[in-house]
Amino acid sequence: MRYRIAGRAMRLWWRMARPRTFGVRALLTDPAGRIALVRHHYIAGWYLPGGGVDKNESAEEAIRRELAEEVGLADVEIAGLLGVYHNRSQAKDDHVVVFVARVADPAALHAADAREIAEAGWFAPDTLPEGTSPATRRRIAEHLAARQGHGVW
Repeated sequence: MRYRIAGRAMRLWWRMARPRTFGVRALLTDPAGRIALVRHHYIAGWYLPGGGVDKNESAEEAIRRELAEEVGLADVEIAGLLGVYHNRSQAKDDHVVVFVARVADPAALHAADAREIAEAGWFAPDTLPEGTSPATRRRIAEHLAARQGHGVW
C-alpha cells in the first residue's frame, strides 16, 4: 500500500517538475525462448525488468544491478541492444535503453525485492499474461521480428 501511495506521489511530482530521467530495461530470455516479466507493487501490469540509472553508473551497470535487485539474477549474458526509446507518458521525459539479455539457468528467477516486486515469471511470447503493458508488448514484438527499435516508448 505504501508503495502505491509513493508511486502516486512521484507521478504527481513528475507532472509538476517534469524531470528528465534515464532508464534501462532488459528483454531477458531463457533457453526455451521465454521472456522474463515482473509485476510491481506500485503500478498495475507486467513489465520488462529494469529501472533507473544512478549517477556515475553506466547503462550496463544499471541493468545488471536492476536484474539482481528485481529478479535475483547476477549471471546474465548481455547479448546486445534492442533499442533506445523516449517515454513521455505520465508527464515524464524518460529515455529508456532496452538490452537483450540471456540467462542459462531460468530456475534462479524470483521476485528478489519483495518490497518492490510482487511477482516475477517466465512467459512464452505468445502467452503473455493479462495486463502486460502495451510498451512491453511492442518491445517483445520488435525482438521477435529481429527489428532494432527506436523512437517512442
